[in-house]
Amino acid sequence: MNRILAVLIKEVQQMRRDRLTLALIFVIPAIQLLLFGYAIQTEVRHIPTVVFDQSLSRDSRELLESFSASGYFDVIRSASSFQEVNRAIDSGQAKVGINIPPDFSDSLKRGESASVQVIVDASDNMVANQAVAIANAIGLIKSQQVMAQRYHLKSMPYDIRVRPWYNPDGITAYYMVPAILGIVVTMTMVIITAVAIVRERERGTLEQLMVTPIKPMELMVGKILPYIALGYLQITVALLVGTIVFHVPIRGSLVELYLLTLFFITASLGLGIMISNLARNQMQAFQMAFFVMLPSILLSGFLFPREAMPKIIYYISMVIPLTYYLEIIRGIVLKGIGFSYLMGQVAVLLAFSLVFVTVSALRFKKKVV
Repeated sequence: MNRILAVLIKEVQQMRRDRLTLALIFVIPAIQLLLFGYAIQTEVRHIPTVVFDQSLSRDSRELLESFSASGYFDVIRSASSFQEVNRAIDSGQAKVGINIPPDFSDSLKRGESASVQVIVDASDNMVANQAVAIANAIGLIKSQQVMAQRYHLKSMPYDIRVRPWYNPDGITAYYMVPAILGIVVTMTMVIITAVAIVRERERGTLEQLMVTPIKPMELMVGKILPYIALGYLQITVALLVGTIVFHVPIRGSLVELYLLTLFFITASLGLGIMISNLARNQMQAFQMAFFVMLPSILLSGFLFPREAMPKIIYYISMVIPLTYYLEIIRGIVLKGIGFSYLMGQVAVLLAFSLVFVTVSALRFKKKVV
């Protein structure tokens, strides 16, 4: 009993000296609980919307004001053509496009149904379901208001025609499988590399690197390269399972998907290497990796749409590499878009890769700590 007590006292003293571990155990979970409890919302509001109003009449403006007043649609810009609306939705700048025909007001005045096309990006099921329901509800309410004034009308004055794009049947697998691929790659790349240098330090093999002329940046790159091949192997297996088992369509170019995935893999590996340089032991490395993984799953748009998050959380999600890769893989797989639409996401991932690897190289010291 005395021996057990002695070991217990020694372990407690060690934990008290290791303040970083204590912070990871107690402080970080509390921060995450507050952050995620505040951030996670299932009701999607302020959906970015682009409008092509060919009528330019009082009736069309009133309809658009009804969309904006609902709080669910934020009109971010007015388009000058159908092609501009399509490009905005393809690129992800807008989730909803509203096309009002030139005879919209005339049809209402004649007592006929005035059609309005509402295009919804259905690559995100939660946003799409909310947008479709609210758009139809707005059309119904506006129609009831008009019919209350004009008793002779037999048909609905406002004919809201919703067109879900990319995943019109709302198949969950089409939306989730590409995202799960990104999660799997993130988990593997970050966790494996997070313990790389720490493991060598604990095993004493870091001493062998001290007597070599290798530079810190060369060491970082050498640590990353083998895992790039592992990442591509994971992606290949996941794509095969997704297409064969879940019948997920790949509408874009596989060559572009593999090429742009490289930037995400290097960003994830760079993050793992940076964690490995910051941690003193493997336990800390795992804890730090877990601290990175949970925000990646909850704030990147994997489970909950970023449009539903408070503004400050939305901006925090912009420093998560997975946020940009989800836009890349869903864009190529579901939308069939290419590099010209995804240059911004690629640029951010490249910046992440350079920053993570550079910081890791600067912090690395060729000595055993």
